[in-house]
Amino acid sequence: MPGRRALGRRFGWLWAAFAVSSYGTWLGFGAFPLIAIVVLHSGPTQVAVLAAAGRAVGAMVAVPLGPWVEFRRKRPVMIAMDLTRCAAMVSVPVAFAFGVLGFAQLLVVSVVVAAANIAFNAASGAFVKTLVPREDLLVANGRFESTMWTASMVGPPLGGAAIGIFGPMTTVVADAVSYLLSALGIRAIGGTERRPERTGTPRLRAGDLLEGWRHILAHPTLRPLLLNAIAVNGLIMASEPLLAVLLLGRLGFAPWQYGLVFAAPCVGGLIGSRLAHRFVTRFGQHQVIRTVGALRACWPIGLAFVRPGVPGIVLIIAVQFGLVTCCALYNTVLATHRLEHTAPDRVARTLSAWSVSTSASIAAMTAVWGLLAAATGPRTAIAIAGVLLLATPLLLPHREKAPGNSREQAASLT
Repeated sequence: MPGRRALGRRFGWLWAAFAVSSYGTWLGFGAFPLIAIVVLHSGPTQVAVLAAAGRAVGAMVAVPLGPWVEFRRKRPVMIAMDLTRCAAMVSVPVAFAFGVLGFAQLLVVSVVVAAANIAFNAASGAFVKTLVPREDLLVANGRFESTMWTASMVGPPLGGAAIGIFGPMTTVVADAVSYLLSALGIRAIGGTERRPERTGTPRLRAGDLLEGWRHILAHPTLRPLLLNAIAVNGLIMASEPLLAVLLLGRLGFAPWQYGLVFAAPCVGGLIGSRLAHRFVTRFGQHQVIRTVGALRACWPIGLAFVRPGVPGIVLIIAVQFGLVTCCALYNTVLATHRLEHTAPDRVARTLSAWSVSTSASIAAMTAVWGLLAAATGPRTAIAIAGVLLLATPLLLPHREKAPGNSREQAASLT
């Protein structure tokens, strides 16, 4: 089976590092809002600011990191970002132990972690393209995607249990340790990595900050894919806190029921990521992106009709299962498509620009939908997001472009 193809020892270490950090992240999922509410007695406004501002400011901070990452060896950058995230997370329990933890520190840590996440993902994407043969990129991305969904299925319930038994700082410590272990795993990859060479001026220019966006916006398929990602990710994530308010507040769901309806559907992530290679082999990347990209937009509207009790639980699990399955399949193919259509000397800047754009859109739409929910109610706001999502397939590319670009093609001919 394609999913069992051997990709080598070095990829194995990278995959292991990704796995341990993913499990740590999902163990600590929701820890900061919980700490803000339980430890710092923050109100809803502060919790919303923590969720939106951390992502938005982190995206702004990450803008110059894309060019910086592009012209450096990727493994040292990944290790540095892991250690940065570890130090930032460790500062929270340390401050709590000394009785000096405040809301401002949580906000700063969330910004640092968000920016480091973007830089790490840009470096790892560029590194994967040099580590894995082009024909195996889809298999590699499928493994990353399936690992992420497994962690999202197992992590939050275990994290909730750990918080209940050992206290709110437990999962923050676990997350910090996972970043340290990830750094050690990346270091164990070994091998040599050539330092990328800059063309033209040896120093970072203002124009370099925009190179990722220039490449995306000039590309006939990456441009509509980014616009689609901005709209879809923003609308889906903007509805998440409203759904939490609706379920845990007005509909009276117990916390364990809330965890169940979001953890159980993550099985679909394993299924979708495993189907990606088979579907692309049979139908091609373009057809899969068009079809699955349209299907994933059809599910969230169902969340507007959720009711209390067992029928509501069944409805949410069904909707989330369909959404997660489509997202996992789509994301696996999209990650491969981006790498295939981007030259090696632009990968980090392109991935960084992509992450900055989607993070900023999620932050902005989360704030807007919070205001919309305050004016109309959470159920109405969720319904509006679902209706708008139905139009997002119009942003998907209509024509297929052959992978690669002029630089790669020229290199293959010399």
